[in-house]
Amino acid sequence: MKDWSEVTLKTSDALETAIKVLHAGGLQIALVLDNKGKLLGTITDGDIRRALLKPYGMDCLVEEVMNDSPTTALSSDSSDLILAIMKSGNLLHMPIIDENDVVVGLETLQNLTYDKKYDNPVFLMAGGFGTRLHPLTEEIPKPLLNVGNHPILETILVRIIKAGFHNFYISTHYKSEMIQTYFGDGSAWGVNIQYIKEETPLGTAGAIGLLPKNLPKLPVLMMNGDVLTKVNFEHLLSFHKEQKGIATMCIREYDVQIPFGVVNVEKQQAKSIEEKPIRKFFVNAGIYVFEPELVNKVNPNTHIDMPNLLEMQINEGRPVSIFPIHEYWLDVGHMKEYESAHDSFSNGFTLDD
Repeated sequence: MKDWSEVTLKTSDALETAIKVLHAGGLQIALVLDNKGKLLGTITDGDIRRALLKPYGMDCLVEEVMNDSPTTALSSDSSDLILAIMKSGNLLHMPIIDENDVVVGLETLQNLTYDKKYDNPVFLMAGGFGTRLHPLTEEIPKPLLNVGNHPILETILVRIIKAGFHNFYISTHYKSEMIQTYFGDGSAWGVNIQYIKEETPLGTAGAIGLLPKNLPKLPVLMMNGDVLTKVNFEHLLSFHKEQKGIATMCIREYDVQIPFGVVNVEKQQAKSIEEKPIRKFFVNAGIYVFEPELVNKVNPNTHIDMPNLLEMQINEGRPVSIFPIHEYWLDVGHMKEYESAHDSFSNGFTLDD
């Protein structure tokens, strides 16, 4: 996805300013935003040409010539869906917005039609015992349990490969030899896989300290090996780069319904009664992006969980961003979730759109 931060305009800018932004940006499009980053319209070379033919003067305002109803895509849309929309509309560019119409990216047809390749390391966590899925995991590690016709971890791997990543690390502990035998060096999938062996369980973040210290100077994508999702990894990576923090954590809205009437009390008096209210929370989705310097902050063979590691960064004043995901997401941690996923994938469901 292209960097759009240099091709923004205000409605009060003059046409002359728009032309300068278009030429400097080199993307053949400029985004017209309000002061909160909400998309109000777009201006392309064609809009400029049509304005000059009217003729408008160079001091006319952007709001007079912009396209105030541009075709957009949501940040949760897959690259395949965005590409289909662009092809059907003969579009060269597509602003990417969130649910509040705030711009979060800019996609181009050129970017989507070229093979994408990201050298960012991908770290998949697959060392857990899977005790909540006994007796299924007594003989086989959870990452190798099938959902449909393929193991959970293979389904995750293939999804990330399709997004353009090829440099993988897998942390293992429980029945590690079975995982390593199944995936090998990754050549069967056209990628490279290396293994990080936890001799003793190190928590949900301790294995970071075992990663090679000579990783590429690129953000690392990290993901639990039991999470099935349609999150757009390219959008996640782009978001992380824009935030310029040390880490980004994906979060998911989680609703809890209180099974009773909740009484709000003040000074021994009932002020209101809510019947079985729903409380909404954001929970950790088990998907992260972090800067390579975070690897050096975790000592090898140190037990630490990801919430503690991220809290340490926050306490040190290092920004930790959050990326809300609205796409399909399932943590295959309990038997109910596993059976649901297995049934869905057996009946033709895939992580492809």
